[in-house]
Amino acid sequence: MHKSGLDLITEAKSRIRMIDLREFTSMRTAGKPIVLDVREPNETNLGRIPGAVVIPRGTLETKVESIIPRDAAVVLYCASDNRSALAADTLRQMGYANVVALRGGWGAWVGSGGPVEG
Repeated sequence: MHKSGLDLITEAKSRIRMIDLREFTSMRTAGKPIVLDVREPNETNLGRIPGAVVIPRGTLETKVESIIPRDAAVVLYCASDNRSALAADTLRQMGYANVVALRGGWGAWVGSGGPVEG
């Protein structure tokens, strides 16, 4: 039986940790996790979370190792949270142990009045 895209996203979300905006804010206050935006350039050109590293989901596997150390704390986000969940699961498989995805992604961030860069 073939899996749907939704099946893959649901499975990825079951293997990673999702955090909400409150926890994200606490993490940023307590330390400096790397914030990783996995949206496409046409999306990031409209703005991003201040200080975010941008690596589009489509190039993540080939670029991340030269930019982000495996032992870094990483918070991923996309427009909602589907691509970031898939990306977090990929990073987990690549040996990144401290990786989470932001529930609600960019939409939740902007909706809460979070600052925007770019």
